[in-house]
Amino acid sequence: MLLANNQVKGLTWEVMDGHDVWLAECEKIGYKPAARRYEEGTRTSQDAADQLGCEVAHIAKSIVFAGEDGAVVVITSGANRVDRKKKLKRLLGYKPSMTNPEYISEKTGYAPGGVPPFGHIKPCTVLMDEDLFQYDLVWGAAGSAQTVFPITPDELQQVSRAMVGDVKQ
Repeated sequence: MLLANNQVKGLTWEVMDGHDVWLAECEKIGYKPAARRYEEGTRTSQDAADQLGCEVAHIAKSIVFAGEDGAVVVITSGANRVDRKKKLKRLLGYKPSMTNPEYISEKTGYAPGGVPPFGHIKPCTVLMDEDLFQYDLVWGAAGSAQTVFPITPDELQQVSRAMVGDVKQ
C-alpha cells in the first residue's frame, strides 16, 4: 500500500494513492481484483500492453467524457477510438463533451491514465464497447498509471453495470 504523508501545522495524515482508493471501492462491492503494479507505468494502452506482453486490443481503456448528469466512462479496446459524435450520441441521446484532467479527477476520483472501468467515487454513466467480448481476458486500469488488473469481459460488464454497445469509430 503506497501512502503519502502530509503535514500541516504539526498534524500528519496519510493520503491514499489512486490504486488504494480503487481497492477500497472494490471492497465495498465485494470484488477482489488480482491487480499488478508496474513501476515503469501503464499510462497508455500501448504502455500497458508492453508491460503485460499482450496485444493492445486486450487493454480495456477507460475514456472519460462529460455527460449531462456527470461523467460518462467509456470502456473500449485499446486498439479502438470512440465515435463520440455519432455512436455515443445514439446510445446516450446526446453527444457528450470532451474533458480535461481536472474534470476527470474530480468526477471519477482518479487521474488520467489510471481511471478504472468501475469503482468511481461519484456516480458515472458507464458504456462498454461490444468489441471487448471477443477476448477471453482483458486488462483494465486499477486506479493508477502503474496498476492494472485482469478480468473477463462478462465479469467486467457485470461489475461495472455498463450498457454495452458499438462505440468504436
